[in-house]
Amino acid sequence: MQKNKHPGSVDRREFIKIAATAAISGPAFLTTACSSTNPSPRPLETIHRNEQPTMAYRRLGRTGFRSSRLVFGCGAALMGGKSTRLLQRAFEAGINHFDVGSDIYYKGSEQHLAPFLKDHRDQVWVVSKAPAYSPVKPSEPITLSQAKFAAKYWSGLLDASLQDLQTDYIDAYYLMAVNNPSLVRSEEVYQAFLEAKTAGKVGFFGLSTHSNAQKVLEAAIETGWYDLAMIGITPAGWYDWDTKSLVQNTATLAELQGLLKSAGQAGLGLIGMKTVRYLAPFWSLGKGDPTAFDYLYSEKYSASRLSPFQRAYAYVLQHGLDVVNADMRNFKHLEENIVAAATADRFFG
Repeated sequence: MQKNKHPGSVDRREFIKIAATAAISGPAFLTTACSSTNPSPRPLETIHRNEQPTMAYRRLGRTGFRSSRLVFGCGAALMGGKSTRLLQRAFEAGINHFDVGSDIYYKGSEQHLAPFLKDHRDQVWVVSKAPAYSPVKPSEPITLSQAKFAAKYWSGLLDASLQDLQTDYIDAYYLMAVNNPSLVRSEEVYQAFLEAKTAGKVGFFGLSTHSNAQKVLEAAIETGWYDLAMIGITPAGWYDWDTKSLVQNTATLAELQGLLKSAGQAGLGLIGMKTVRYLAPFWSLGKGDPTAFDYLYSEKYSASRLSPFQRAYAYVLQHGLDVVNADMRNFKHLEENIVAAATADRFFG
């Protein structure tokens, strides 16, 4: 007797069938950034790495990189070497974008990514990130001395990350979990990035934010310095990691399209993160309600064979986000997320 499967699950044969017919997304919306201080003008050529017919791709802002629409979140997944077995399978499916973070937060993740990176360095895009330590609250201005310390601290962590990854170069380096717009506008931190870029340590400048994210993104757009922004976002709007919930009175993703379009016009590649955390069970810091976003979906979309988690990923990919970062711990979640990313455009006209 055939076992009943979760409606969003796929076996190996079914996955191959779906992936083989997945439509690869068209060119991303892209404009040249207006800022005269932008250090990373649009390259003359698009950067291609490990593109496979089993995945959809999107050009990430002015970086020129055609990223898999599913980003492999290596941070928590690789702590202690837990999910290293997924890396090669992800690569075979066409995932070419791997996101990791400093050892001070993601203990051991960079060291566990290093052997895979050594085997595939020219075929993948690797990003790391670290906090630029600052004691000020999100609404407070950062002082000059605090900014200088933050820049030095952040730069030192970059050197540590390069050592842990056993490489002398990463494609992008982010301000991690930044919630203070004043820090985003810090010329000292920006100068630290430029020095690292000049030294050949890093290619592009980015940030990640999942607290006070709208104001942080607005500040990044204003500066014209940033190439990439990874934001805590769901179909229902902003996600706040501090509260493990949606931001109070948040605009929905559909209502945030103007802001996301402005980011694209400024040359920013947009990466969604924490997109399904709110749906997850309580034991994984979610709210335990997989139907929480259903009110936003059409009847036809709700009736699709996608699971609630796949629906959320596909929805954000078709509503302003270039790619989405997922923290995957087992093969089932990896395969389901590949299907969601590769087929998202099928469900929206």
